[in-house]
Amino acid sequence: MIVLAIVLGSLFGFSLYRVGATHADIIIDMLTLRDLRLAKTILAAIGLSSAVFFVGVLLNVFDPSHMSIKTMYMGVIIGGALFGIGWAVSGMCPGTSLANVGAGRKDALFFVLGGLLGAGAFALAYPWLATFGLFEPMLGGKTSVVSVSGTMWLPIVIGVGFVLVAWLLPTTLRKSSSRGHLP
Repeated sequence: MIVLAIVLGSLFGFSLYRVGATHADIIIDMLTLRDLRLAKTILAAIGLSSAVFFVGVLLNVFDPSHMSIKTMYMGVIIGGALFGIGWAVSGMCPGTSLANVGAGRKDALFFVLGGLLGAGAFALAYPWLATFGLFEPMLGGKTSVVSVSGTMWLPIVIGVGFVLVAWLLPTTLRKSSSRGHLP
């Protein structure tokens, strides 16, 4: 099983590299709406994989009992905001940082080490942070599109909708300014 994980992880990293997700300039251009080709790729990948997965569940090809829905809590919202800020500032997320390490970028190595140190600090601070109620379930706890709608068809429709949005989305919404300068 570990060999399969290494092979699939390597293919994922290679794919990230090929679509430009490992290039900070492309990430920044996407986040500032100058070039949406990467956003289109991400939307299409999420939509296609979601639709294929839920069709597979309907056809009993995939066993959904192996999927775990995470509980919604305030820590997720705060963590998501920190993740987004870090992604915008560095031009990397955890997946692209590892692909960048594989591509030989030294700054990515510092990003990965910083992420590991941050995860360690969070683990140590977790009991203290929990005293503030940051990890109490909210918004229904383990809610999903399937649990709300009661059907597997809705996530398939949403997945196809993501693919459609990716196809209809223009490649740019804003004019490019000089490279390296945010508006």
